[in-house]
Amino acid sequence: MRSISIITITIVLASTSLAQTKRTMTVNDLITAVRVTDPQISPDGKQVVFTRTATALDTGRRNANIWTVPSDGSTAPRELIGGEKTENSPRFTPDGKHIAFISNRNGAPQVYIADTDGRAVTQVTKLSTGVQPPLVVSPDGNKLAFVSDVYPSCKDDECNRSTREALDKDPVKIRVLTGLPFRHWDEWRTNIRHHVFVADIGSGETRDLTPGDFDSPPHFYEDDAIAFAPDSRAIAFVSNRDGKDREMLNTNQDVWLVPVTGGEPKRITPNPAADTQPTFSPDGTLLAIKAQRRAGFESDRWYLDLYDQASGMKRTLFESPDLSIDDFTFSANGRSIFFTSSDKGLLNLYVIPVSGGAPKLLSKGGSISQIHAGPDLILFSKSTMTAPPELFRVSLDGGFTKQLTNENAAWLSQTAMPQPESMTVTGAAGAPVQYWLLKPPNFDPSKKYPAVLLIHGGPQGDWSDGWSYRWNPALWAAQGWVVAMPNPRGSFGFGQKFVDEISQDWCGKVMTDLNAVFDAVAKSSFVDPQRMGIAGASYGGYAVDWLIGHTDRFKAAVSHDGVFNLETMSLESEELWFTDWESGGPPWSPAARRHFGRCSPHLSADRIKTPTLVITNEQDFRVPVDQGLQLFTALRRNGVASETLVFPDEGHWVLGALNSKRWHEMVFAWMKKYIGQ
Repeated sequence: MRSISIITITIVLASTSLAQTKRTMTVNDLITAVRVTDPQISPDGKQVVFTRTATALDTGRRNANIWTVPSDGSTAPRELIGGEKTENSPRFTPDGKHIAFISNRNGAPQVYIADTDGRAVTQVTKLSTGVQPPLVVSPDGNKLAFVSDVYPSCKDDECNRSTREALDKDPVKIRVLTGLPFRHWDEWRTNIRHHVFVADIGSGETRDLTPGDFDSPPHFYEDDAIAFAPDSRAIAFVSNRDGKDREMLNTNQDVWLVPVTGGEPKRITPNPAADTQPTFSPDGTLLAIKAQRRAGFESDRWYLDLYDQASGMKRTLFESPDLSIDDFTFSANGRSIFFTSSDKGLLNLYVIPVSGGAPKLLSKGGSISQIHAGPDLILFSKSTMTAPPELFRVSLDGGFTKQLTNENAAWLSQTAMPQPESMTVTGAAGAPVQYWLLKPPNFDPSKKYPAVLLIHGGPQGDWSDGWSYRWNPALWAAQGWVVAMPNPRGSFGFGQKFVDEISQDWCGKVMTDLNAVFDAVAKSSFVDPQRMGIAGASYGGYAVDWLIGHTDRFKAAVSHDGVFNLETMSLESEELWFTDWESGGPPWSPAARRHFGRCSPHLSADRIKTPTLVITNEQDFRVPVDQGLQLFTALRRNGVASETLVFPDEGHWVLGALNSKRWHEMVFAWMKKYIGQ
């Protein structure tokens, strides 16, 4: 027994020593982490292809290539189609003999096709406007569908080419605005539209299936917005066709059906709210559509509606429990539907019979996404707060799970990561409010640490147990801080009522929820309440702006692309349905004016004393650049310690590799200056 005790002590000491020798996570780890995305499974279920993106730290250049791995995980992943150019969006043909993909190897992105061994690459399309995802292969294997940006007045590619060349040669660089939208998220959208094209794989002949002054699918909402009918004779697509100007005032995305030979589209969904992700059942008898119920509300619950193709009748797959559909797919035999949904900070995988019934939990998050069904497995991507997305397979009954890729194992094995803890406090009206707590690596409970509170955006959104390349909590904890991430009113995964209770109340119950979390963290035995900071983006930036105007408890703040002036925001943001819903109407309505007067942070800016770093980006058309500049101006007028970072080539998020590196360095330096580490 004495020998066993000695052995046990030795093992414990060795394990402790190993943990202490691991290094902390760095910004470089985040920037150079390998990105595994867009997995696809072969028709026979034996092979998986995916896009693997690596980043060069010295130049910031990202290079995407197509890799493959057996679906049983019997061998390690390997490169299939690669090179110095970008290769992405791999798609198997139905016979499993070829892979279509998008590449810029010869200039503008085009569609190519190769054998499944990656050889015999042939270019299919030669559009002057280039090709954009999603890429979809027809069930008969003869056609491809994709998106391209075109001039709506043009009838052919030659017109698009000559129009673009004329604009490029014109010495006067002017934007002539004739209606809404004229810009969206991070792009000017003047006189240009998304259109759905179909190409013949054999001849390369292409056809614009959605001519006219419409976005089909809507810009920025392209994912899973195109689907071939099982007989390959028609394409279902998503579009808002309420007309110019009106499309930015509502969320009425509908599903339409158009013959692959062209013609007048037929609208499938009479729903005035959003409908998206049209997906045909394998036998073609059903068309499944993800749908919301309330027009104008982009964060309404997503239901799954099934349309019988013979009768045209619609039924909703399930009403209860209160789970909002995130992603879904039919099983290979068409008898079940697999879907993901948020539940209390996790993004889980569920299964439900097509005939109806109760959803069954199949695999628990982390964060599960990008699901695909094979003959005897479900393929998906999964991440956690401490591990980037990798590919997994699970058996159809959920009994067996296997990891297929582990592209970041080398640096993760050398890195000390925090263990996220799920905590709960009592918020407004006695509601439970969940939050995540991360302690620094090599945490010592006898010490008192600075704390940083991170506020998520949306306002409808959540902090889930998933990896982020923008706001990575493990990296923040690695700076020597306790990190708290609240899921207050407006957060997904706690029922639709909880989501609804932030609309038209941005500064009400949600602030009570947030302060309850702040109080709980401040009372922790290992937190120094005199060294607390706060940071957030978008609505999270708004919350920072509001809170620092109503409390001096924080020693430092970071407001990234935050809403500062609700009134000016209502006329300069592009998705007007958002500001109308959240404020109660257009900016001149009594409800909106009450909301502005009660909740706009600019009206309490004179009370701000907290040193604040402001970040605002010139290509951000969601929360335009002047929101941050107004905040910075107010801070400087009032003598508050403040700086502003303006990225001229970034939108709502800082996505460029070197821009992201600089962002993190300057944000962390600001926090360390005022709360230490």
